[in-house]
Amino acid sequence: MPFTIATWNINSVRLRAGLVARLMQEEAPDILCLQECKSPVEKMPLEAFAALGYGHVVARGQKGYNGVAILSKRPIEDAGEMDFAALGHARHVAGRLENGVVIHNVYVPAGGDVPDRAVNEKFGQKLDYLTEMRDWFRANRPEKAILVGDLNIAPRADDVWSHKQLLRIVSHTPVEVAHLDDVRAAGGWADVTRANIPEGQLYSWWSYRASDWDGADKGRRLDHIWASDDIRAAGHSSRILRAARGWEQPSDHAPVFATFDL
Repeated sequence: MPFTIATWNINSVRLRAGLVARLMQEEAPDILCLQECKSPVEKMPLEAFAALGYGHVVARGQKGYNGVAILSKRPIEDAGEMDFAALGHARHVAGRLENGVVIHNVYVPAGGDVPDRAVNEKFGQKLDYLTEMRDWFRANRPEKAILVGDLNIAPRADDVWSHKQLLRIVSHTPVEVAHLDDVRAAGGWADVTRANIPEGQLYSWWSYRASDWDGADKGRRLDHIWASDDIRAAGHSSRILRAARGWEQPSDHAPVFATFDL
């Protein structure tokens, strides 16, 4: 039975609960994965989401920072979490659907402003986080699995508005892209969105600093949907809901969707 999954860095689930509800009502994905919830689980507006049909929840929260949640119309059981790089952050949670599909919801650290771990601890933490993801998926090769989230890296030249100008900007530097490629290769993951939309500029994030975000269109594709090799052919119809970036008091990210025939 097909199901549609969406991933969205919501940048505070309590502040933007209305936008989450709007997405649920207008787009109605079967599963919605949120990152940067910035709330303990007990303070997330889960009752409001349950009233809209999303009564099954697997989440990890943190006051004011990070936080990941899987909101589902379908039954889902908690499949644990990993604290990659031992940061003590709520950045990963996994859930298992009744059909056996495991969903990994991941929020990779942004990495600060300077792409040099010698002077920027946050950049080092980002690289370490990715390295431990790589090692974990190499040791625990995913099967019948989907990985979604804000991975905070735009890997391809056409995933950013200017490849040349962003080569030294955190999120598109060669070292970050190489680390992300290593994670994907270690797990045998397939980039569903780019399999469905193989050519052309494609973005899921636009800076709050750009008042004319739509016109200038200086975006980056930081949000991803991957599938393990055994189910890569089941993923289709991936898209980015660009319009959500223009909703009132929006997140700086737009939701990314894909449908799986499983």
